[in-house]
Parts: sequence; C-alpha cells; structure tokens
Amino acid sequence: MTTTGRRALLMAGAAAGATALVGCTDSSDGGSGTRRPSAAELEAERVARAEAALRLRSVTASRTLLERYDATLSAHPALASRLNPLRRSVAAHAKALGEGGTTASPTPTASAKTSATSSATATATASPVPVRVAADPRTALKELAAAERTTSDRHTTALLTAPSEYARLLASVAAAGAAHAYLLTEGAPA
Repeated sequence: MTTTGRRALLMAGAAAGATALVGCTDSSDGGSGTRRPSAAELEAERVARAEAALRLRSVTASRTLLERYDATLSAHPALASRLNPLRRSVAAHAKALGEGGTTASPTPTASAKTSATSSATATATASPVPVRVAADPRTALKELAAAERTTSDRHTTALLTAPSEYARLLASVAAAGAAHAYLLTEGAPA
C-alpha cells in the first residue's frame, strides 16, 4: 500500500471514528437522526475530492498520451521496436498515477455523490476523438515527442497542488516524459 493510500485510509478512519464519537453525544436536533458534518469532516472530504480530481487529470493526460502511442504504432508498425518500450513505460505511469480507481476518499455527501456520478457518466459516455498521425514516420515521431512534452508539462504543473508523495511520483513521471521526448527526437534516427 502506498503512503498516499495509507494517508487516505487513515483520514477515512479518523473521519469514521469522529462520526462514531459524535453519534454517541446527545443530539440537539430533536432526535431526527440527521446531523451536519463537522468542519474537519468537510475539510477531509474537500482534500480527498481535490486529490481525486488531480489524479483523474494526471491519469487522463497519461491515457491520452498512451492513445497517441497506439495510434502511431498502428500507422507505422515499422517503429514498433523503438516505440514499444516507451509505450510500456507510459502505460505503467498511467497505472501508477491512479488508474483503475486506486484513489481512496472518505464517503462523500449526497450532493458530491450525485456530482461525481454525473461526471463519471459523462466521461464514460464521451466518444474518444480519433488521434491523427502523420503519414511520414519522422513527422509522426516529432508529434509524439510534442505530446510527451505536453504531458510532462501537465504533470509538472500538477506538482503545485499535489500532496508530497504524489508530487514525487508526478515529478518522476514528468522527468521520464522529458527523457522520452528526447529519445523520440534526438536519441536515435527514425
């Protein structure tokens, strides 16, 4: 379990413990059974949602780059020996950044659940835009290198708001993206 995962688990446990303690106190709402979340619970939920949104943006950027690799490999199979190692690395980055719902967060409020559900549905139903790849292999490599730089820049920008462990991961992925861009343009002839 990663440190970020442990932190989210501890935050969720602390929120659950606080909820249990609050549930043991006398309710001033006349016994209706509803209570307002505490400021700490609201802040924990806000932090968890912000981190989940950051992870989603980071994974989306890496998945978009992975789609470009797939399109380039499909258009230029002769480049497979050069691109496959880089593609595998990008796929590993997407997974490490939180692909597949590995982000944990406290139980959201009803409005947050509705918003998250509608956002997830909109994302899942959006049809992917086909990636256009240049017919010339050298141009296709330059386009792929530009996509690597763009993704690396997005990960670098995300460092500003990322929790420390996730920021280190983003920094590593951004550095790898810069190295990929170099390898695609300067590292070896097409």
